[in-house]
Amino acid sequence: MIGFIGLGIMGSRMAENLVSHGFELIVYNRTKEKASELLNKGAKWAASPREVAEKSEIVFTMLSTPKVVEGVALGEDGLLNHFAEGKLWVDCSTVGPDFSIKMASEANKYGIRFLNAPVSGSKVPAANGELIFLVGGNKEDLEEVTPMLKVMGKEILYQGEVGKGSSMKLVINLMLAQSMAAFAEAVCLGEAMGLSKDIVINTLLNGATTAPFIKGKKDKLLKNDFSAEFPLEHMQKDMQLVSEAAYANNLAMPIANVTKEIYALAKQQGLDKHDFSAIYQYLTK
Repeated sequence: MIGFIGLGIMGSRMAENLVSHGFELIVYNRTKEKASELLNKGAKWAASPREVAEKSEIVFTMLSTPKVVEGVALGEDGLLNHFAEGKLWVDCSTVGPDFSIKMASEANKYGIRFLNAPVSGSKVPAANGELIFLVGGNKEDLEEVTPMLKVMGKEILYQGEVGKGSSMKLVINLMLAQSMAAFAEAVCLGEAMGLSKDIVINTLLNGATTAPFIKGKKDKLLKNDFSAEFPLEHMQKDMQLVSEAAYANNLAMPIANVTKEIYALAKQQGLDKHDFSAIYQYLTK
């Protein structure tokens, strides 16, 4: 039995791919209604992380923040207290490398194996099983979960020891956040000078300066439809993790920190649940 904890935008779709490919799954989420489709497709429901742990050989977690991960792992009804020795926990949440190392240490106290395997990709790739897994930990443990990762993703990139997967995820999300903000600001400048938004966006997308992923945000920008594929509040959280990692490694990152505060201001303006491309909407106010 495979356990899956965390059924948000990403986790629900990852879990659905596991069920659709015949894996026996038991799931837990703070709100049970988010599990309804999975339960209809054959997944079993657990009332707590404890129940997931007691009934699973491998548990995946896909959660919003380090605090939530820690609560699920170490709480009274948490995962580690009730997971049998030798079993495997795979955390796909976006967290900092130091936190992943801490969770690996906590798991080790119980004789539990640990992989950190955050993903590159958002709502649509998660639904289509096209995520990229960035894995840190023991290679033998990775081999054990590779069949599961292959139905949830299109590529598995081994980064090294525990924590390295989280490190690479922060590097990627730093580029995503900065690229999206720079593109949005460029569009705003074009509009301010009298160019149509349509012309600016299409010209930039057909040039060499724009990150490829922004093509997927074209309709959101043109239609002002910022329904979440990757919520802005999560991007702001990830930029905070970037800032903390830079501080821990004695690295100055002025552009990253300015970008982080732009997302924080957008969050304060009520755009937290919108897609992170709504940074454009913030900049136009």
